[in-house]
This record gives sequence, C-alpha cells and structure tokens, in this order.
Amino acid sequence: MYNKKLADLLFPNVTKTPEEVDAEFPLRGLPEGAVVSRMAPSPTGFVHLGNLVQGLTSERMTHQSGGVLFLRVEDTDAKREVPGAVETLIESLAHYNIVFDEGATIDGDNGAFGPYRQRQRKDIYHVFAKHLVAEGMAYPCFCTEEELEEIHKAQEAEKANFGYFGKWAKWRGRSIENIEEMLGKGMPWVLRFRSEGSIENKIKFTDLIKGNLELTENDIDHVLLKSDGIPTYHFAHAVDDHLMRTTHVVRGDEWLPTLPFHLQLFRALGYKPPKYLHIGPLMKMDGTSKRKLSKRKDPELALTYYKAEGYPVEAVYEYIMTILNSNYEDWRRANPYAPTSEFKFSYKKMNPAGSLFDVAKLRDVSKNVISLMSAEQVYDYVSAWALEYDPDFAKVFTKDPDFSKAILSIGRGGKKPRKDIAVWSEVKAYVSFFFDEYFRIEDSYPEASDKADIKAALEAFCESFDTNDDMNAWFDKIKAIADSLGYASDMKAYKNDPTAFRGSVADVSMFLRVAVTGRLNSPDMYSVMQLLGAEKIKQRIADICSSL
Repeated sequence: MYNKKLADLLFPNVTKTPEEVDAEFPLRGLPEGAVVSRMAPSPTGFVHLGNLVQGLTSERMTHQSGGVLFLRVEDTDAKREVPGAVETLIESLAHYNIVFDEGATIDGDNGAFGPYRQRQRKDIYHVFAKHLVAEGMAYPCFCTEEELEEIHKAQEAEKANFGYFGKWAKWRGRSIENIEEMLGKGMPWVLRFRSEGSIENKIKFTDLIKGNLELTENDIDHVLLKSDGIPTYHFAHAVDDHLMRTTHVVRGDEWLPTLPFHLQLFRALGYKPPKYLHIGPLMKMDGTSKRKLSKRKDPELALTYYKAEGYPVEAVYEYIMTILNSNYEDWRRANPYAPTSEFKFSYKKMNPAGSLFDVAKLRDVSKNVISLMSAEQVYDYVSAWALEYDPDFAKVFTKDPDFSKAILSIGRGGKKPRKDIAVWSEVKAYVSFFFDEYFRIEDSYPEASDKADIKAALEAFCESFDTNDDMNAWFDKIKAIADSLGYASDMKAYKNDPTAFRGSVADVSMFLRVAVTGRLNSPDMYSVMQLLGAEKIKQRIADICSSL
C-alpha cells in the first residue's frame, strides 16, 4: 500500500500502465535472426571515429541479417548539448554512408517507434518510473548537492566505496509523511533505483565480443530521473531498447562498469535485455607504448579531420573494415573490385582488446582506393572537396573539366595504376605544374649536372619536338639528343661502363622533366607533354634556359 500511494504521490498525472505503452510499440515482425540495432550518440558537437566504428559494426550486422538500423539521439544531458549538434551528427554519419532505416532526421523523425529524441519521450519514461515506484524498486531522494558532497567526504574519510547506497542512502526508507512534507515545500527531488545488489556478489555475463565475463553486482541506488523529470542514460536506454525492440547494443567498453546496473534495470522492468557487444578502444602508438586515441591530443579522432583532409569515404570505410575484421584484408586481395557490402562481416572476428589505429596504413588504403577510381570519379570528388575547403583551387581546377580529367587519367587504370594521391587535399600539389597559376620550379638540378649540357639538351629538344609523335618516336628523339651530347642512350651500355659517357639518357630526361614540370619526379612525361602542348612546353624551356 505504501508503494502504491508513493507512486500516485510522485506521478499523479500518469495514468497509463507499462502494458499499455508496450502495446503501442508492437513487435517488428522481422525474419528470424534479423538484428535490430541503433546508434545512440549524445549531441555534444563532437562526432568521433569511435562513433563510426560502432555505427559501421551495427550497420553491417543489421543489414546483412535483413534487420533494422535506427538513429536515436540521447539528449538527456542538457548541460552537454551543443546547439546544432544533432544536425552535425546526422550530416557526419550520412557523409560516411551510415544509412539508417529509421530514426531521428534533420527534419524530424522517420519511423513508427519514435520519438527518437529522448527528451521528447519524457511521458513514456514516467510511466515506467511510476511502475518501479509502485513495485518498491524506486524512491524519491531530496538530497542537495551539499549533502551529497558531505556523503562523498565521509566515504573518503572512512575509505569506503563512493556512491549512494547502504547507510549513505538517506532517503531510502523515508515515510510517506516525510516525503509529502518535502513535496509540499516544493523541494526538488530525483528518483533513485532501489538496488538489492551487493559488491560481495558476482554476476556472469556473455558479451558477444568480450566473451564470458564475471562482473561485480551493482549495489548503488543510481538516479533514474533527474530533478527536471528527464531520465538518465541508464534508465532511458533500458526503456527505449525494449520498446524499440533492439536486439543488439553495440557500444564502447567504457560502459562495461555500468552493465550490472543495466541488467538490474531490465530485470526490474520485467524485460529481457538485448545482447551486448562492447567494443575495445581505438589505440595508437605513442613511442613504444600504446594509448587510447585522445580528443585533446589526436586530431584524427574527430570525423571532421578526415573530411577536411580529403579522405574518400570509401577509404575510411575500407580501413575501418580492416581493423574490425581480421580476415577482411585477405578477402579484399581476393576481391579487389567487389563492393564492401559483399564481405561477410562477423563480430566474432573483432578484437576484444580494441584496435590499433595507424594513419600510415589508412593512407596506404586510401591510395589504393583512389587508384581504382576512374578519372571522372576523382575529378568529381576533388571538385566537391575543393569547393568547400580551397575555393581558389576549385576555380582553377574546374575551369576546363576535360583538361583536369585528362591530367587525372595519366597512369590510371591497368594492372599497376599510379598511387600518388592519398587524400584530396594533396591533389593541388600533385597537379599544380599543369596550371600556369601554380607552376614554379620546385626542384633544382643536381649540382653535378653541367649547365651547358642542360641548355644544349633543352634547345635540341625544342627543335625536334612534335606533338604528333607517338611515344616511341618521342623517346627516340630524346635518345638521339643524348647520343649527340655524349650521354649513353643505351642504359645497359652505361651500366657496363659509366666512365665512358657524360651521363645517360635518364639524365637528359631529367633535364626535360625539371624544365617542363619543375620537379625531379612526375607522372609519365610523354603524357604530360601531350597535355601541355608545344607552345607551353617551349615557353617553359625557354624560361629555364634563360636562367642557366
């Protein structure tokens, strides 16, 4: 009788029962084995790589099984919410092809299991909160911040565990009269869970990634509802994951310490908990030791870093797959052109301890991904990236699309495509010598090079150059110039007796390369010259000859 009266006293306007709410969220009717999972980030304005790792894991599990992936915004902590963060979150995840079947959107909600923003579900939580009070599993607490601080100090002095429990739970056994008095004064209160656990007990639990675990039972009377009536994450996620029919929860292993409490909540509510997958942290090498990626120290933790640098979505996605499933790289080598969706992702292949994040490897993956793209694809990606991050380059690069695509076509395709580009932000430097706005001599001729020979070779080339020559005729002319200057046109002969020559045809080619591109290394010179045309080539050669 006490509990029923207390429930009505605390929640006089709640008339629904949990059973009635439950009926509003029917079973999904999915095929057997279909996974229903969610991404449930907080709108703090910082979308990080861990969000993407968890999202990709959920996305693969749900869509491979014919299930449902939804986005739920866990906005119960108003103090941490950043204006516009929900929009940033949704746009960031969409950029990385995390496709949600339902959930929160920029314009509202999409799906029959909403609202998908937790602050909008306040009335739902109160139904279940009233139920817990009526069952004797929750009670109001009127402790002030000062009183809680005093409890903390007393526990510290006694070297006791911190928290609201046992003799420290001052409001756990209060009378109705005492509670009514506080309510009559308008004193703020929170709703606490009445834990029957003990730290002397252990619970056994099987996590789908971590395996069999033994965890200390929860004895803390955690807060379920804050003083504004909004639930804590713990309470909200238990209610929501039941009502939204979540079958699998994917989250970081920093939540493992609270798992015993979450299991208590599901048991108290009378619901079967979902299966849990706790992902280990992303780590990086710091000297000779490993440490977790840090928001403060590591810019690569933020998803905005990858977009700003210009990593293709496909490359980031591909790299994450390599760190999630140990057999992905073997599959990719055997299926170089297959879409990632054809890979049979398995949580059983995930490393329980977490994964080592390696930027160098990400760059290698990105180079490979970009090398397999068509020139048209690369052009579209670079144009979009430059428009946002380098508008001046975008104007130059998109002025003549056919010319830019032709540049990007050099060395592309075939069994061994060039892998010069790792990120879109590098394209400007890679193609700059093609454009008068950016062309400059970046590399000097080696000190051992004879200026007279350089000038003679360049002038001879200008006299013989013909854009109608095929590659063989073009190179034959360069070899002829080499011979005329005492440079070996036959590399084999040069290697057999280098002292017999002033140099080789490779040196003559280098003289031309620096004059035309300003660099010691560049894409295929014949293709470069075909694109630049005779007039531009001869002008550049004339300019460098005048400086020798």
